[in-house]
Formats: sequence, C-alpha cells, structure tokens
Amino acid sequence: MKVFHCDHCGHLLFFENTRCVSCQHALAYLPDLALVGSLDPAADGTWQSPLPAAAGRAYKLCENYTAHQVCNWALAADDGNPLCLSCRLTRVIPDLAPPEHRVLWYKLESAKRRLVFTLLRLGLPIRNKAEDPECGLAFEFKADPSSPDAPRVLTGHDDGVITINLAEADDIERERRRKSVHEPYRTLLGHMRHESGHYYWDRLVRDSPALEMFRTLFGDERADYDEALKAHYSTGAPADWQASYVSAYATAHPWEDWAETWAHYLHMVDTLETAAACGVSLQPRRRDEPSLLKLPASIATGDHPFDELIDGWFPLTYVLNNLNRGLGLADAYPFVLSSPAIEKLHHVHDVVAQASTALPSP
Repeated sequence: MKVFHCDHCGHLLFFENTRCVSCQHALAYLPDLALVGSLDPAADGTWQSPLPAAAGRAYKLCENYTAHQVCNWALAADDGNPLCLSCRLTRVIPDLAPPEHRVLWYKLESAKRRLVFTLLRLGLPIRNKAEDPECGLAFEFKADPSSPDAPRVLTGHDDGVITINLAEADDIERERRRKSVHEPYRTLLGHMRHESGHYYWDRLVRDSPALEMFRTLFGDERADYDEALKAHYSTGAPADWQASYVSAYATAHPWEDWAETWAHYLHMVDTLETAAACGVSLQPRRRDEPSLLKLPASIATGDHPFDELIDGWFPLTYVLNNLNRGLGLADAYPFVLSSPAIEKLHHVHDVVAQASTALPSP
C-alpha cells in the first residue's frame, strides 16, 4: 500500500478514507491514477480532481459508496456500470436486513479492495464474470442460513467464484475459528489472498509452461483433492512441515500449497510497499543485527527482482514482531521460511512477472 495525501491541503490520507479530516474535501480512490485523491463537485453532478494528471477527466462515485457507504472508489463518469472495478466483482452480497450484516459486508469489501489494489499494482488481469463468463472472477459474500439443519456456507473457490462466509468478517468468530484449527494467522485479507491464488492458478499455471516447474516444486495437482483434504483433516500436517511449506495447511494438496504460497507472496509485496512508502529503514548500532536500506517504491511491482524482496522481507518482519511484542501483542509475522518455501515463493514471483507482461491489463 502507498501513502496518500490530500490534493487540496496536503494532509495525510489512508486507503479507506472518504473525507479529508483537515479540509473536509470528499475523497475517493481513483484506479486510473492509482491514488486516493480529493475531489471537487462539478455543476453537472460529476466530480473532478485538481491533479494535472486528471485534467479533463470526470468521475462519479461508486454506487456502493453513495448508496451503502461500503466503498470509497470512483470511476469514469461515462462508464455505463454504476459500480467501481472492485465492487463489480461482487455478484452476491449478504442479506442486509440484519443490521450487523452491513458492517460485516463493509469489512469484506474493504479487504477485497486491498486485494484488488495489489493485483493491479502487480499488473495481473482482473475481469469480472459479466465481462468474461469463462475466465472472469467473482465474489459471493454469504451468511449461514438461519436453520441449523441447512448446509453451512463454505469459504472457497470454484471455477472463478470466490465465496466468503460472512461470519469471517466477525472478529470474535474468526478468532474462535482460528483457534479451533490451530492456525497462527487468520484474517479477512488472508482469505481473499488465498482464494485468489486458486483463481490465478487456473489462469496462469494450468495448461501453461509454468505447470512443469509447479509440479516439481509443489507436487502433482492431479492427486485426488477431496481425499487429500480428508487425510489432512484426519491426521494433520507432518511434524516436519516447516522444512518445506509456508503453513501446515499447505501440506494438504499441491493446490493448497500454491494458494498458501501465493497469499504469502501478496502479504510480502503489500507490506514491503507500505514500508517503502513510509520510508522505513533499519540502521542498528550493531553490525550483526538485521539492517534494512530504504526500499525502492517499485518493490511491489511484478518485475522487481525477487532476491531484493526476500532481502528486505526478513529484517522487516524482525522489526514488526519486535514492535508487536513491545505492545504486548502476538507476533505480526508468525512464520518461518525454509529454503524450499522460498523457492516456491520465487516461482510465484516468476509467474506473476510473466503474467504482468504477457497478459493485457483490464
């Protein structure tokens, strides 16, 4: 994530902001400029940015911004779709009759916008199912039915459709589920990133030259998936899973190994970009302590050298965990990366880099 400032008064802005707290100008994320900008209302009901790069452009606010207050993105005023690039990916929203559902829906959309921001920064293709029924991406946010006898909503991916159970947006319920399956980390954004990994495996790896290396590193995806999951939930991960995997769940099946590694890669590039935008560097008093030079702004782009990502990642997670411990919190980064896991991350990076140059942008 980048650091943003108000175009009218220069005040610091955050990705989710809708109004500048200093000058009270309306704000919106402008995907065409890749920034959160302040806007001026025009006489014809559209919005204009004072930035020179936006000269002559007219914007409208996403319908989910104006009608439901669950979005803060804008789009071209002449776009025939009332929804922004992110919101039009959502084809099922939860029943909004229960008052608490609107807040949970906002959290889901907010996490999805961060995912979409990173995917765009990496130059990956993003098309919705309406535009591309065969290869497009869609999200469905569903709540469990009220009847205890009805099937529960399962979070997962199937043929380009990512389903997220609304309960995952409830912090208390998500923490309960995390503890029940002994996970060190469970977030809404983590779910989004993981499930997007399944989608992009279908788009970028299956039936591509990358498949051979995938099978070398991750295993043969033709192994029975359902049986593999049953075995995983029955016996758990091998005792030595950290020697080759980013997480215990990654041991379940090559597809899950890829999705977990993909999510981990997105964690890395987003966090590193945030650190770069904030000017983070580490200059310890001792030479044997982790150090970090100022990261380049291009750290989160798909064509940035992987070795530089890893070189920046280890010292950054060191300081993140130390800061959290100073606040009495659990480690922000509860993972240990082995050499095989790093090699898998490198393969994900290579696939992303290839896709960002070989596939057209949306």
